[in-house]
Amino acid sequence: MNKKQTLQLRKQYIGPSLSLSYQEPLKIVRGFMQYLYDEKGKKYLDARNNVPHIGHCHPKVNKTAHQQMCVLNTNTRYLHDNLVLYAQRLCDKMPEPLKVCYIVNSGSEANDLALRLAWTYTKEKDVIVVDHAYHGNLSSLIHISPYKFDGKGGTGAPPYVHKVPIPDGYRGKFKYRNSQAGQKYASQIKDVLRGLKNNGKGLAAFISESIMGCAGQIVFPENYLMHAYQYVRETGGICIADEVQVGFGRMGSHFWGFETQNVVPDIVSLGKPIGNGFPLAAVVTRPEIAHSFDNGMEYFNTFGGNPVSCAVGLAVLDVIEEEGLMENARTTGAYLKDKLEQLQNKYPVIGDVRGKGLFLGIELVSDQRKLTPAAKLTAQIVEKMKEEGILIGADGPFQNVLKIKPPLVFNKDNADLFVSKLEKILEDLTNSVD
Repeated sequence: MNKKQTLQLRKQYIGPSLSLSYQEPLKIVRGFMQYLYDEKGKKYLDARNNVPHIGHCHPKVNKTAHQQMCVLNTNTRYLHDNLVLYAQRLCDKMPEPLKVCYIVNSGSEANDLALRLAWTYTKEKDVIVVDHAYHGNLSSLIHISPYKFDGKGGTGAPPYVHKVPIPDGYRGKFKYRNSQAGQKYASQIKDVLRGLKNNGKGLAAFISESIMGCAGQIVFPENYLMHAYQYVRETGGICIADEVQVGFGRMGSHFWGFETQNVVPDIVSLGKPIGNGFPLAAVVTRPEIAHSFDNGMEYFNTFGGNPVSCAVGLAVLDVIEEEGLMENARTTGAYLKDKLEQLQNKYPVIGDVRGKGLFLGIELVSDQRKLTPAAKLTAQIVEKMKEEGILIGADGPFQNVLKIKPPLVFNKDNADLFVSKLEKILEDLTNSVD
């Protein structure tokens, strides 16, 4: 079919709440490593999709999945080596005492299970979340995702969900230059805990991404999670790290995002990059939390932990190590961030460049003093970059943050191309405004 025909059928048969990217939608028919190709063969550098973590259609992952699919694909009611070997491999990547694993299909399932574990272990219901966070598309997760419940079509937070402000060193109350910013932002969690206590309630969990994605690639101030976890645990609450976007070496300096804050969560949820696009996700927790969940009600996931998914997961871990992708995220990410900071010095519209490894954000403002969000310009840049053959996205509370989260095979040549195209577009658009 041509693109028009595909679009017509999509409008006819696919739910209208499923959006398309770009004013002129792309029809992508092929992908390989850090590139995507449309139906006419045009190549796009993918700096947007963090799901194909080790590269689109990685040959080792594809071969592994095919080989296992040809032999067996069934559920976890039977013994199979792939399940236990993969669980062991994941747990070996975690610090003590995170040593019990559940395999599921998606980040949403992982976060839903994480909530159930916390509710069962603490026998409490209330949850603390960070404003503008997104944790998944299940009903339980829409209810704890301000990105959704405070957005269009949302109905606000349910009574058991409590928001704290984004610990944003650029736009928030406590700025980068404030050496105590982490502790001051975390103290806002203490305020919520005090209110719960005054109302005779306890806390089930504090859930947070290790670096916030939909909130605009927010890197937490130093010691934020350390103090937050301390306050939560003092009340008997559970600390959940949502690593769905940033885990598996994307940070460059560490394998997990929470490690950049020098903390160990009680529960870690994993998804997106874990299977390089294959439906796979996981939850890793402490033994005593897992034991509390073994209360007579079986947790069974039809497809979670099947031999093909686990074989794919093992292959992804192999490739990260064999191809040095964590180190590439560190060096290429630092190289790209430095180039972007040079652009920031040249173009006042760039208010902030932030992120770690290959998880970066560029916040655009029309007024540096007032921090006026440049949402229209941000949208224009996303479109112009697509025209130049580079795919990025935009997010943040004001839709004024360019998000850069490519496959980890993204290299320095790609970074140079990215920056040169972005600079040309910035020059053209800012001159046109002048």
